[in-house]
Amino acid sequence: MNIVCLDLEGVLVPEIWIAFSKASGIPELKRTTRDEPDYDKLMRWRLGILKEHGLGLKEIQDTISTIDPIPGAREFLDALRELTQVIIISDTFTQFATPLMKKLGWPTIFCNELVVADNGEITDFKMRIENSKLSTVKALQSIGYDTIASGDSFNDLAMIKASKAGFLFKSTEAIKKDNPDLPAFEEYDELLEAVKKAL
Repeated sequence: MNIVCLDLEGVLVPEIWIAFSKASGIPELKRTTRDEPDYDKLMRWRLGILKEHGLGLKEIQDTISTIDPIPGAREFLDALRELTQVIIISDTFTQFATPLMKKLGWPTIFCNELVVADNGEITDFKMRIENSKLSTVKALQSIGYDTIASGDSFNDLAMIKASKAGFLFKSTEAIKKDNPDLPAFEEYDELLEAVKKAL
């Protein structure tokens, strides 16, 4: 019994925070999990910048509404789902992910929740579980699944390495260099073929 676990941002859709950085004109918000391995530290830093600039959920959602999946992502996901079960495991939040899931044909996603005040200020965030990607992969394995995982960032490495087969996709040169044992792909066709061989 196989199940494919995919990261979302950078793999199927562009990075939300990079898009919002451009839209808001705040270059510091370009920092992502490709740059900062500590997700809690990264998110607390982001919330501080949002508060400083008086920006809230609405402004981010307005940007997200303009984001389309990476070209070929929907077709890749559809082809993959014809072969096996797929779960997107992301450190993003339901308030960000929902419009993107619609554009991807409503795949299953496991992600987190933002805490939003009545005035729209994002005051905190609730992680579903600690080390959510690795914890989810281990939980799936504990109920009889062999996992095949792919992602692009530091926070994907643990789930990729814990899986029966794991691949970097559209990752950075630094991450690829530090993990020469992990096959790395840039095109959906290549990743699809690698997954097929692992099934």
